Amino acid sequence: MAEPKIIQPKAISRRTFCRSAIAAAAAAHFAGPFAQASQAKGKVKFYKNLAPGHLGVRANQRQALEYAVKYGFDSITPNLGEFQEKSASEIREWLRLMKEKGVRYGAGGLPVEFRRDQDRFKNDLAQLPRQAGVLKQLGVTRVATWIMPGSRQLTYRQHFELLTKRFREVAKVLKDNDIRLGLEFVGPRTSRSRSRFPFISTQIEMMELVEAIGTGNMGILMDSWHWYTSHGTVDELLELSNNDIVHLHVNDAPAGIDVDKQVDNRRALPATTGVIDLKGFINAMVKIGYDGPVECEPFNQELRRMEPDAALQKTIESLNRLWDLIEV
Repeated sequence: MAEPKIIQPKAISRRTFCRSAIAAAAAAHFAGPFAQASQAKGKVKFYKNLAPGHLGVRANQRQALEYAVKYGFDSITPNLGEFQEKSASEIREWLRLMKEKGVRYGAGGLPVEFRRDQDRFKNDLAQLPRQAGVLKQLGVTRVATWIMPGSRQLTYRQHFELLTKRFREVAKVLKDNDIRLGLEFVGPRTSRSRSRFPFISTQIEMMELVEAIGTGNMGILMDSWHWYTSHGTVDELLELSNNDIVHLHVNDAPAGIDVDKQVDNRRALPATTGVIDLKGFINAMVKIGYDGPVECEPFNQELRRMEPDAALQKTIESLNRLWDLIEV
């Protein structure tokens, strides 16, 4: 697949500056910051992913590809359902078109329901080898899912042991197909309060689960919203490595609401309200060498009411502003 598109700052012409000794001195004075900015952008390994459903935009894979090209996204979210009945030659032809357009695949969703009863889990698990094989043909190397921050029936220990066992089985199948699995914790206190028995809601707890599973292809789906609402810190992010993060969601939070009163389905596009320290967040991702997809999941009703083109334009603009915060 094509390498991610890195937006480079425009080069500064030195011809004008060098017309006089004073201008030459000015050029020397200003070269430092611009050179640093260029070096910073050169360290960016992650890329902008389009997940139309998160924005309220209905699009099949071909439409998503067209949108990505039109608005400057580097990758799209795979839709497994569109390819399960396709032949290997049809998939190869599709991938040829994606490569021609300069667009790759981001992370897919985990097609296994692990939150319900054992029979449902076993039935879904039985289908996973075939589904993972299709994902491998598509070149998808990452899938992700989210975990409820509590339970009405299971204590923390019971919940932890159940998910360790189930995800270990899932991760082994994915590993056979060179696919990593990212788990997303849900941070808001308002979400945890609905359960009798609170469960994982922080980065540190999620890494404990990942380590307990121990398959080597597990990590975190890190969401700036959940990082913020869980009172996460930049120092905690810097304790992670690229291997620890499988996928990245970026969002901002509504202004004027206390962090512990934020509600999960009321968010904003990144770098729009200034509530979340997205500068610290995204620069931490650069420092640890994160090299995967970055996508918006704003749960924003205003955005969902927009026409697709308007919603996509607003989304890519917010991602571009996020990229502008990169300075390391």
